[in-house]
Amino acid sequence: MFLSLRNTDGTVFQGANSADVLLDVREADEFAAGHIAGAVLMPRGLLEFKLSASPALASRDLNIVVYCKTSGRAALAAQTMQTMGYLKARSLAGGFDAWQATRMPVVKPEQPSFE
Repeated sequence: MFLSLRNTDGTVFQGANSADVLLDVREADEFAAGHIAGAVLMPRGLLEFKLSASPALASRDLNIVVYCKTSGRAALAAQTMQTMGYLKARSLAGGFDAWQATRMPVVKPEQPSFE
């Protein structure tokens, strides 16, 4: 159920970037502070509602990687998704903190200037 950031030889695994869908289940302020490129924000508290209302996520065989800050919320989200019938929902081991620790790229949206 967990997707590791390290291969068995210790090298950094790039698999999160090959997911059909990369879900960030943190809150909006956490997402705005930085996230993995291509991630879709879907806070854990709204997961079931948003999944049900998203036609793009209707297919139950999508390769879905879920992450949060340290992987607690993501593990629960992946488990919930599997209960809902998603066959390939996995949590990113260590979450966003582990992603940053391996120096993987992070997107930080520019804040608008009011000058």
